[in-house]
Amino acid sequence: MADALALECDRLPTPLGEAVIVSDAQGAVRLFYWDDLQHRWQDALKRRYGAFDLKERRNRFGHKQALAQYFDGDVFAIDRLAVAFAGSPFQLLVWNALRKIAAGTTTSYGALARSIGAPAAVRAVGLANGQNPVGLIAPCHRVIGSDGSLTGYGGGLPRKRWLLEHEARHAGNTLFRKASA
Repeated sequence: MADALALECDRLPTPLGEAVIVSDAQGAVRLFYWDDLQHRWQDALKRRYGAFDLKERRNRFGHKQALAQYFDGDVFAIDRLAVAFAGSPFQLLVWNALRKIAAGTTTSYGALARSIGAPAAVRAVGLANGQNPVGLIAPCHRVIGSDGSLTGYGGGLPRKRWLLEHEARHAGNTLFRKASA
């Protein structure tokens, strides 16, 4: 695997279950997933990168510390993490826009589509949101239905609710305050 992408994997216990963090040799997060019995994160990694060399290693880039700070109440700590996305140009546009949604706020799929200059692409934004490889860090959980309802989340709606409540409590904002209509 001489030409394979070198990746490092670490795990972090959280109040919501074990998280898996995969980063590249430069320290950019490539994948953040909630581990489960099916280890879906491994399939997601294979689909996204094909050939890679994955080493289980204690993270040397400070990701675990930033995530631990997030769960301890510094909900802005994850904003400092570097990420490296691999996706289509449209996906990259959506995922980068997700990183601009402030902790303690939410937005709708329609508002997110408008913010990237593609107001008619609400469904495409939803699909890209659902394929986000670094959930939590590119906070797809902050995207809700236009009626304020909680919509799908790869980690499950109970996790999504917990994350939004945690952020609202620690960001000093009202629960589910919308960033934009």
